[in-house]
Amino acid sequence: MKNILLIITGGIAAYRSLDLIRELKRDGNNVTCLMTKGACEFVQPISFATLSKNKVYTELFDLNSESEIGHINLSRNADLIVIAPATANIISKVANGVADDLASTVMLASNKPVLIAPSMNVKMWENENTVKNVLKLKERGFYFVGPNEGEMACGEIGYGKMASITEINDEIKYLLEPGPLIGKKALVTSGPTLEKIDPVRYISNQSSGKQGHAIAKALKRFGADTTLISGPVNIKDPEDVKVIKIQSAEEMLQACRKSLPVDIAIFAAAVSDWRVSDPSNKKIKKKEQKHDFLTINFSQNKDILKEISSSSNNRPKIVIGFSLETENLIDSAKSKLKDKSCDWIIANEHFNGKESVFNSEMNSVKFIDKDSFEDWGYQTKDNVADKICLKISKFFNEAA
Repeated sequence: MKNILLIITGGIAAYRSLDLIRELKRDGNNVTCLMTKGACEFVQPISFATLSKNKVYTELFDLNSESEIGHINLSRNADLIVIAPATANIISKVANGVADDLASTVMLASNKPVLIAPSMNVKMWENENTVKNVLKLKERGFYFVGPNEGEMACGEIGYGKMASITEINDEIKYLLEPGPLIGKKALVTSGPTLEKIDPVRYISNQSSGKQGHAIAKALKRFGADTTLISGPVNIKDPEDVKVIKIQSAEEMLQACRKSLPVDIAIFAAAVSDWRVSDPSNKKIKKKEQKHDFLTINFSQNKDILKEISSSSNNRPKIVIGFSLETENLIDSAKSKLKDKSCDWIIANEHFNGKESVFNSEMNSVKFIDKDSFEDWGYQTKDNVADKICLKISKFFNEAA
């Protein structure tokens, strides 16, 4: 039995946390509830007390609780803290160390893993301050599930709906139980490749590596022994992940070959299709050219995804490719799925209508396999990584 501290904050989705308690209790967990004043305006504490079969905590200055330093005990006795729904207000407080009520004080005193299920108006979710606060918490190791896209209580449509109870409970299970991918080996490619023209110039692309690195981090959290092969990026390496740094597509290919065999291979890198046929060993000078233009010959790089996926020797049990397009996204992704002989394709558009996917914390993706198509919508790259890992976990569970 695991002890879960469920913090309910003042959003319209507060009533849905009652269903979450039912699921958590059904799975054999002990649930203690903490409600903010705002939450109590939506649902009475007695409802949560009845379902959890535990006292509900609402006040910081409760004489009986604080005589035993209640806010410390609440934070220490839990195996996991879940904030559902999590308003923009509580996210801001936790991110910035504010402790002006019981919920925020417990969070400041906590040393336990935390899962946050945001729920708020779409404009609040997209607000620059909220975005910064969420990123700050993710960098500190907090976990997020959702929000999802849909119609809000106010009538607006967009991202801000609390994740489904099933999604939240699945995340809780994977955080509390031994990693579902323990015993599996995973390979992830990430970032751009760099093809030299001369010692000071090169051809590359705008890939930040954020999606590939998020996948490697999630795979490690799910228990997989993970190797990350990364092109030149300006982000931190995931902790407890073997990182191999390369520059060119050829170096990435060789690193992938040497990393086999693995159970899982995810090719999220933006690999250059072409390389300079004969790069100069010294800087090309303008004054030495006979014309006012420069001719460069290119040779095609080997297709890393296709080689690994089509191999009859050491082919991973599951191979996942990424397909970034500027047009005809679905048709191009389906064609790539067939041509590369991979199992799944994660398709994403270069521009999602709000911003370029490059260097963004967000992604808008479609999941495609030979039998199905799922639109995962616009969400953080960390959430995309978690969804991929959940899919992989189910794949191995069904194959067992």
